[in-house]
Amino acid sequence: MLWFAVDRSAAVPLTAQVYGQMRSRILRQELAEGERLPSSRELATRIGVSRNVVLEAYERLAAEGFVEGRPQSGTYVAPGSSFERHKETERKNAFSAVAGTGSGVEDAAIDFRAAHPAADYFPRTVWGRLAKEVCLDAPERVFGYTRAEGVPELRSVLARYLLQARGVRCHPDQIVITSGATQALHLITELLSGQTSGCVAVEDPVTDEMRAIFTYAGSTVLPVPVDDKGMIPEELPANEKPDFIFVIPSHQFPLGGTMPIQRRIQLLEYARLRDCYIVEDDYDSEFTYEGTAVHSMQGLEPERVVYVGTFSKILSPALRIGYAVLPERLIPEYRRLKWFADRHTSALEQLILARFMEEGYFERHIRRMKKIYRQRREALVRSLRQELPQAKILGQSAGMHLVVELPDTRFTRELLEGIRAEGVQVYAVEHYALRPGRHERQIVMGYGGLTAELIREGVVRLRRAISRHHNP
Repeated sequence: MLWFAVDRSAAVPLTAQVYGQMRSRILRQELAEGERLPSSRELATRIGVSRNVVLEAYERLAAEGFVEGRPQSGTYVAPGSSFERHKETERKNAFSAVAGTGSGVEDAAIDFRAAHPAADYFPRTVWGRLAKEVCLDAPERVFGYTRAEGVPELRSVLARYLLQARGVRCHPDQIVITSGATQALHLITELLSGQTSGCVAVEDPVTDEMRAIFTYAGSTVLPVPVDDKGMIPEELPANEKPDFIFVIPSHQFPLGGTMPIQRRIQLLEYARLRDCYIVEDDYDSEFTYEGTAVHSMQGLEPERVVYVGTFSKILSPALRIGYAVLPERLIPEYRRLKWFADRHTSALEQLILARFMEEGYFERHIRRMKKIYRQRREALVRSLRQELPQAKILGQSAGMHLVVELPDTRFTRELLEGIRAEGVQVYAVEHYALRPGRHERQIVMGYGGLTAELIREGVVRLRRAISRHHNP
């Protein structure tokens, strides 16, 4: 699996960094002639940049003859582009030696990627049976075009669930079903950006995906620092009126903090005084392991907060169903944007999900997965305390990831590549930072998609890489 680190603190643009890394690998034949490269979307996800950055790098490589596109096939390393063919055997031997097996590091990688659910626990049998029933029982209207906001069956059951589980106060008509949370956030940004200052106040650090969504719509991102209790309201811009404030109060990503009620009230007061909206992303709050889950901000002031959720983390990313709960005055224009985006989200899958929830399978699945993720979290915490006792563990009370802070270790590009050479993938918090330099000693480790055995082995390899870095 192709991966490399980018340095956001460097003066070199991200596109130039990606181009340089790819060019060097092709010249050194680490990427062989004729080898198929990952898609721009796939590589962007792996290395934590926007897709446009990778597209521009690929275009430059193609213009210089390093890669070539093949219709309906992909992008490949072009023939004759390697500069060091005579070292091919030497490199292969060295690569196998580093991996410890003849199969190479790539096959042995243990990926601690955050927000990846346990795909092996997807309720296939129940889902398959319900899919068959819905297909046979659904009225003919479902097989035609449906309304942009989603089928009423799902919106009704979802409104009841959100009130009970998350304290969200809404009528089903306030819910718009989207093709995942990404589309929901994109449409919100398109709707709200440029109304006043053209700026969006965003938690710092934040995922590249969020940053890309906001900037793609033409907004300027205003970073607001985060601590172990989430966004710090006192750090919000005093002299600007943002179009909206993006916040993840229940389980901030990546640091994992939960925002207390005092800060939530401060944030709502700020938004009220400046007459702007708060966009609340609630991506994995169902999985709380210590205490009880904190209710949504939306429940405190429904006409000031846009609430966004998804089923990707609970069930599967393959199920492209998310949703936005909107203040009433935003509903007509948001529905119009949704209609122009893709007309409507799959009606059949909405009906399957509605029945899955109506018949109690959804809450049963959450209880089951909560138990699984708690076991995996405990395996990760136990392994970290055994292998890296100096580590400080943050944000472990909820979600599917935690943050590890090592007081004597800076997660530089060199160290991350050393960890990768051990067959482990971790993610530096610094890569998510809008203002670099504050999180150099922290990494994100997701455990949702890994078994306890892989978690233990991954931590052993992580410790080995860090020890080698400190004692070369």
